[in-house]
Amino acid sequence: MDILHQLGGLVLGSVPTMVFFLLLVAAYGPLVRKPLEKTLAERQARTTGAVEKARQSIAAAEAEAGVYEEKLRAARNQIMAARERKRQQWQADRHEAMESARAAAQERVRAARQEIEVLAESARRQIDESSAMLSDQILRAVLPAGPSFTEARQ
Repeated sequence: MDILHQLGGLVLGSVPTMVFFLLLVAAYGPLVRKPLEKTLAERQARTTGAVEKARQSIAAAEAEAGVYEEKLRAARNQIMAARERKRQQWQADRHEAMESARAAAQERVRAARQEIEVLAESARRQIDESSAMLSDQILRAVLPAGPSFTEARQ
C-alpha cells in the first residue's frame, strides 16, 4: 500500500504538469501550427505563382526571340539580294566596259591595218620607182651607150 500511496502522490504531483502539457498541446494548434500552415501555404502559392510567371516570361521571351530571328533572317536575305544585284550590276558594267574596249581596240587595229596598207603601197611604189632607176643605172654601167630600161620598157 505504501507503493500505491507513493504512486498516488506522484500522480497528484504530476497533475499540474499534465494540465500544463494539455494546455500546451491545445494552444499549439491555434498559436503555432495554423499560422505556420498559413505561412507555408502562402509561400507555396507565391512560389508556384513565381514559377508560373517565370514560365510565361520564358515563353514570351522565346516568342520574341523567334520574331527577332525572323527579322534577322529577312534582313540577311535582303542584304544577300542587294549584294547579288550589286554583283550583277558590276558584271554588267564590266562586260560593257570590256565590249567598249574591244570595239575601240578593233577600230584601232582596223585603222592601223589601213595605215600599214597605205604605207605598204607607198613602199611598193617607191620600190618600183627605185628598181626602175637602179636597173637604168645598172644598164648604163654595164652597157656603155645603149637605150635606158625605162625607154626599153615602153
